This record gives sequence, C-alpha cells and structure tokens, in this order.
Amino acid sequence: MLIKSLNLANFRNYKNAHIDFQKNLNMIIGKNGQGKTNLIEAIYMLSLGRSFRTNKDKEMVMFDTQNAYISSIVESMDREFKIEIKMGKDIKKAIKINSIPIEKLTDLLGIINIVIFSPEDLKLIREGPKERRAFMDRELSQIRPSYYQTLYTYQKTLLQRNNLLKRDKVDKGLLDVYDIQLANYGFKIMEQRKNFIEKIEPIAKKNHHRISSGKENLSIKYNPNINISNKSLNDLEALFKEARNEDLNRRTTTIGPHKDDLSIFINDMEIRSFGSQGQKRSAAISLKLSEIELIYEEKDEYPVVLLDDIFSELDIQRQKMLLDNLKGIQTFVTTTENIDIDKDSKIYNIENAIISMIN
Repeated sequence: MLIKSLNLANFRNYKNAHIDFQKNLNMIIGKNGQGKTNLIEAIYMLSLGRSFRTNKDKEMVMFDTQNAYISSIVESMDREFKIEIKMGKDIKKAIKINSIPIEKLTDLLGIINIVIFSPEDLKLIREGPKERRAFMDRELSQIRPSYYQTLYTYQKTLLQRNNLLKRDKVDKGLLDVYDIQLANYGFKIMEQRKNFIEKIEPIAKKNHHRISSGKENLSIKYNPNINISNKSLNDLEALFKEARNEDLNRRTTTIGPHKDDLSIFINDMEIRSFGSQGQKRSAAISLKLSEIELIYEEKDEYPVVLLDDIFSELDIQRQKMLLDNLKGIQTFVTTTENIDIDKDSKIYNIENAIISMIN
C-alpha cells in the first residue's frame, strides 16, 4: 500500500499544499506548531475517514473558512485510487473514491490501511478501558469493514436504549426489541474481538521478546464484559433481560461489549498498574508492530505507517529497532530535527505550513 500524493485546502493551518511522497521513508522535519501532525492527521483520514485527534470535523477546517478539502492518489491491491474528502462547518462530510461519492463509510475502509505510532499510544497501556476498546475497534474496522458497520449499529441501538431508560415511563415492549438487537450485534462484536486478540497476541509476544532481548514475556488477555464462551445468541439476549431491573434503576445499559477491556502482562505482571514507563513504552511498540504484521497476514500487503513525534520518547536503540522493523514499508516520520538513519529517505521541511523538499 502506498500514498503517492496529497493535496490540502483549508485544512488546519494549510491554505493550499501539494506534496508527492516516495515509497520508503518520508521524513518530515519542523519545529513544534508548524503543521507536522496536521499533515499526519490528513494522511490518517484517508484510511478511516476520521481524525485520530478529534471527533469534530469542523475543528479541522481552517479558521475563517467554511470548508476543508483533502485529496490523495493511493495505491492498493495493484490498483490506483483517488480519495477525496470534503468537510465543513455547516455541511456533512462527503467522500469520493475515483470521483464517485460513497454511500457509506465501509466503502472507504480497507482501501488504504494505516498504523499510527504517537505519544498518545501510552494511553492504550496506562489509561482506562475506552482506549483499549478503541484499539480493537480501529484495527478490526480496517481489516474487516463489516465489523465497523456492526459496531456502528450496536452503538446507535445502545444510545436509543439508554435514552429510553431515562424516560419516566419506559415502554417494556420497545426494550424487548432493543435487547434482541443488542444481543445480535453484541455477540458478533465480542466474537470478532476475541478472535482478534487470539491472532495478535502471539505476534505481540514474539515482537516484545525481541525488543526486550529475550528478557520479558508479553501476554494479552481479552476481558469481555459478558463471557460468551459456551453461550448462544439466545443466552446473551436472556442476560440483557436479567440485567433489566438494574438498568432501570441506573437508567443506563449496565452490560455489553461497550464495557469490554483487555489486560496486558509482562512476565505475568499486569503492566498498567505495576509496569515501569520503559516497559509500558515497549509494550505499546510491540502492539503497534503486531498491527502491521496482522494487516499483512490478512491483506497480503503492508499498511502505511505513521510515526508522529515519537522519537523523542525513544532511546537510540529503540529508534533503530523500530526503523529496522519498517524496512520495505512506506513510513512517514515527523520530528523536530533530522535523525541519522542509514535508510533511503526523502526529507521535507515544514515551516508555517509551507512544505519544501530538502532532498
């Protein structure tokens, strides 16, 4: 998978920009606040149609303008695609593929897979279940676009059920309908999350063993809010009904995959509570590298990799290890200063959202 070029108009601090990329390493250098992460954000949008920094499209529109535009030529599955994204402060986001408007986001998912490394990755290790669920959902949505649709429908139904529970008079018949829907979509979500962790865990274990020079053993455990082992869809529906009194008391849905989590261990020690900063950082890198390998296993193509300002978080040994693992993969690196690497690279400088090529 390759991103060949990128055009931006009124996106964040970019009034107009065009940039061509090479298939190996693209190094983007600039001081803080010049637009490096904004460029990475625009590239990320090509994969999932949304930002990794905000849920509000209007925040990506340049101040004192109404609409922002992203377009890119990408290569995937031996085919070339033109992806266009238009968003605005008072319009609904519109996406075109090869000049044809898409009807649903799943038409975009899977064309270009992207794995991003950023300082925010430590949240996956040290913060709450929301970040770890997002990790599973993001990767599953790229690998299997149908998962995104299932998740979207579950979340929409969950919102409707919670709104119903907040009413003074609750329609029990309508609750029955929502229970059936939540059980149906929830069962599919939990099955696929379980399968995802089973696939990624041995890859992450192997990566971390290498990163730690054989000194540490990493393991991952999926913690579903409802254990679906040896349970049928009817069993899950019954569990939603059993929780109804508690739901009515709390006025919210108290069980389901929206409360799932996963645990990450090093040498059988849960690192969220007991791991050092170095161990947490290494575990995050191991998981991200595993995403790359899993996408390759599923798609027979490597994803595009974004490294957004993470080298300041890594020592020289980890920097070299990371780049060695990315040979042959199109990679974008943002940094405040040039990094001494013996790898074919194209270097760009960004100053006040003006992009110039150094070599």
